[in-house]
Amino acid sequence: MDINQYKVSPDKTFNFDDFKSSENEKKNNDHIKENIVPELTKHLENLHLKLHAAEQNGIIVVLQALDAAGKDEVISYIFSNLSAQGLKTTSFGKPNETDLKHDYLWRYHEGLPERGQIGIFNRSYYEDVLAPRIHDSVEEYETPQGNGDESIWQTRYRQINDFERYLTENGFEVIKFFFNMSKDEQRNRLLERMTNKDKNWEFSFNDVKEREYWDDYQKIFAEMLEATSTEHSPWYILPADDEWHTRRIVTEVMIDTIERLNPEFPEISQEHQDKLNEYIEKLKND
Repeated sequence: MDINQYKVSPDKTFNFDDFKSSENEKKNNDHIKENIVPELTKHLENLHLKLHAAEQNGIIVVLQALDAAGKDEVISYIFSNLSAQGLKTTSFGKPNETDLKHDYLWRYHEGLPERGQIGIFNRSYYEDVLAPRIHDSVEEYETPQGNGDESIWQTRYRQINDFERYLTENGFEVIKFFFNMSKDEQRNRLLERMTNKDKNWEFSFNDVKEREYWDDYQKIFAEMLEATSTEHSPWYILPADDEWHTRRIVTEVMIDTIERLNPEFPEISQEHQDKLNEYIEKLKND
C-alpha cells in the first residue's frame, strides 16, 4: 500500500475533495480483519518491542476526529496488541479549572511518552483550535500578546507547529491521523449507539448537538490540516467510513515510522555476557 496517498502535502492548499471518506472497502471488512490486519499487527508488535528496548526514540500518535469516527476502535483493535509497558494512552476532554489557569498546551505534557514508548493522544491540543472557535469560547486573556496581524488561530497553528518540531528534533516523532468520516456514516453510527442497548453507553447527547455544526467543523478542519501538516509532523487523512481499511492504514503508517527509526535490541557487553554465562551454568547445575 502507498501510504503517501493519505498524507497531506505541506504548503499546498487542502481540499477534502482530494481525500475520500470511503474507498468502497467496507465490503472487504472480514477479509481485511482476518487476513491482513493480524499479520501487520504482529509485525508492528515486533517493531514496538525493539523501540521499547532501544529507548532512543518515542512516538506521539494524534487521533483527531468528530464523534463516532473510530478513534477508540483503532486503539482497541490495533494499539492494544502492543506491549503495555511501551504504550501510554491519554484521552483529553474539556479543560478543567486547573487546566484553564495554564497555557493551553500545558495539560498535554502529561500525556507525552518516554523514550521507547508510543504515546496515544485520543483527541489532542488540536481541540484548542476547534471547539473554542466553533463556540466562540476564548477568553480575552487567552489572546496572545504582540502577535500583530495574526489571528489567535494562526498564532496557535504556528505554536503547535513549533511544539511538534521541538518534539521531533528531540527524538519524538509526531504522527497525526484525521478520521475523515462522511455525515451519512456518522448519522448511521450515532443511530446504532442510540438504538442498540449494548451501545447506549457510548452515546452522548452532545454528539448530536455538535453534529449541528458539521459544516463549520469541516471548514475549520480543512484550514487546520493545511496549516499544520508539516514535513516533520504530517497529517494522514483516513477514509474513516471503511472501518477495517482505516485500521490497516494506521498500522502500515506506524510500521513505516518505526522502520524509519530503525531501532535495535541493545547488545550486551562482554563483561555482562561473561556474567550471564556464569549464571547460566550455575542454574543448570542447581
